[in-house]
Amino acid sequence: MRVKLLVLVLITAVALVSCPQAWALGAEVDTGALVVTKLFRGIVNAATGWIEIPKHVSLTWQASGPGVGMTWGLVKGLGFAVARSVAGGYEIATFPMPIPEGYRPIMHPEYVLSDLPGSSQPSR
Repeated sequence: MRVKLLVLVLITAVALVSCPQAWALGAEVDTGALVVTKLFRGIVNAATGWIEIPKHVSLTWQASGPGVGMTWGLVKGLGFAVARSVAGGYEIATFPMPIPEGYRPIMHPEYVLSDLPGSSQPSR
């Protein structure tokens, strides 16, 4: 476990040092913070994409009943889980580049549980 964490930290450090153009894009915007935010957003979304499955089962169950929740909610959850995990991997792979423009998130909401009532993270 420690070796995997050390490898991840070293890869991240090398990537940050090897992409100085990411920091030279704009003096008025803290591009370094946007790069790091995109990286961690990608890691979080890749790791938590599976949470879309119970989320959509629950939301569909509450809206339409248990039968629909366990069928259509499951299908929706699987689709969103794959999409969020792939988007997270894409953001990890492209974190030093301003893709999409301004390092905006690919998935909306930005994090899997951001759009639930009572969440502290506003959806964008």
